[in-house]
Amino acid sequence: YHGPRNDLPKDYDPKKVTAALNEINDKILCVRGNCEAEVDQMMLSFPVLADYAFLFDGKTKITATHGHKLDSFTPPKSDEVIVYGHTHVPVDHKSDNGGRFINPGAVSIPKQASPHSYIVYEDGIFTWYDLESGESYVPRF
Repeated sequence: YHGPRNDLPKDYDPKKVTAALNEINDKILCVRGNCEAEVDQMMLSFPVLADYAFLFDGKTKITATHGHKLDSFTPPKSDEVIVYGHTHVPVDHKSDNGGRFINPGAVSIPKQASPHSYIVYEDGIFTWYDLESGESYVPRF
């Protein structure tokens, strides 16, 4: 995540990140954010240019999106989860309907003093991880 509003993080190395992600391409699901472009897709061995991704694990519908248009979403139902990024702030929020809004935070430029983080979804459970320590944590935002 870069551009005129943000300084590049220390040790920023997009080519190294690209190589690392390509090694685990079968475990990654991505949607387009603020900065993905066709040139990025040419370097990656998994898709990154879709506006949405949909998963169904047998009981839960998961919609992944960047998040800059969340106001156009109907609150998720009890069997739905909307995963988004845009704000760079980790979130696990239940809607009034019992569904969830989830934000993994950001690996590069986290906001609101949150850790550099990501989530893993496995066996029906979302787990947040601090990129620097490798430890799991519960979002406090």
